[in-house]
Amino acid sequence: MLGAVTVSFTESEAFKTFIYAGEIKLLYFLMILMGLDIVTGLAKAIKNNKLWSRKSLFGYARKLLIFCIIVLANIIDQILGTHGGILFVTIFFYIANEGLSIIENCAEMGVIVPPEIADKLAVIKNEKGTSITTEIKEEMSSKHSRDLGGGAAEVNIKIEPKD
Repeated sequence: MLGAVTVSFTESEAFKTFIYAGEIKLLYFLMILMGLDIVTGLAKAIKNNKLWSRKSLFGYARKLLIFCIIVLANIIDQILGTHGGILFVTIFFYIANEGLSIIENCAEMGVIVPPEIADKLAVIKNEKGTSITTEIKEEMSSKHSRDLGGGAAEVNIKIEPKD
């Protein structure tokens, strides 16, 4: 085709200003890790017979909100002029978080993980045997609260003294 013009949206100034100005390969890597986390999470849920669609739906929504936070970090980065510093810290945090979640899912399914990583995972676990991230996710779901009707819900708050 003679005279054809190809325009890439990811190379446009609007995309870099308002969506993502960092290295696009990092964003692709984060997306791949998110997909692997979903697959390993579903496999773990099937193995433990705890497949709960509402909980999964909240997990998928959280993954979408991560991209909103990355866009927000990009805009703050542009305003402050930190040349990608805030954006890179934010995206590397989520890359590490997804990687840790994948390793945790695999370890709970019986995959052997290196002892150094297993020790670090044990530090994150609390005395009930659930990880801190799992406990937070379950607290954010409405599975444990009783519906009182009329839009009201029972909320239980437990305060424990600090050691």
